[in-house]
Amino acid sequence: MNLIVAVYEDWGIGRDGTQPIALSADRKFFRETTRGAMVIVGRRTIEDFPGQKPLPGRVNVALTRSAGEIPGFTVCHSPEEAVELAKQAENSFVIGGGSIYAQMLPYCDAAYITKVHCNPGSDTFFPNLDEIQDWYLAETLQSGEENGIPYEMLLYKRK
Repeated sequence: MNLIVAVYEDWGIGRDGTQPIALSADRKFFRETTRGAMVIVGRRTIEDFPGQKPLPGRVNVALTRSAGEIPGFTVCHSPEEAVELAKQAENSFVIGGGSIYAQMLPYCDAAYITKVHCNPGSDTFFPNLDEIQDWYLAETLQSGEENGIPYEMLLYKRK
């Protein structure tokens, strides 16, 4: 299983339920990387989706403790249930938010990290993979600058 996330200099991922700074290059990278895959997302992150609708061209899975259905999503109530469902997919990505990343990180072997080189101030953070012994930076996939903000798309792998 994989995960994909954009982080700022301090490994922050968001504030008030959304990304303070979102780069179009990262959005394009996300779309291309997750196209055709299963994506696992939390209910609060779904609320930040356009129209709170599932992402097109993907199998959408909601990981939530809440009961009930979410239109367009297969609902799982535990990380283990989501992992079992992901085994049926050729490719799967955990796509957030913060608590979902924390719950699912132990099950992931690869992390696609867009490092946005600024620090807009976040209230939600992703674990700093540079400081976790089980992870290493395997490859820089691309880098660039948008609106004066440098960024890198990085691939981390579990040792």
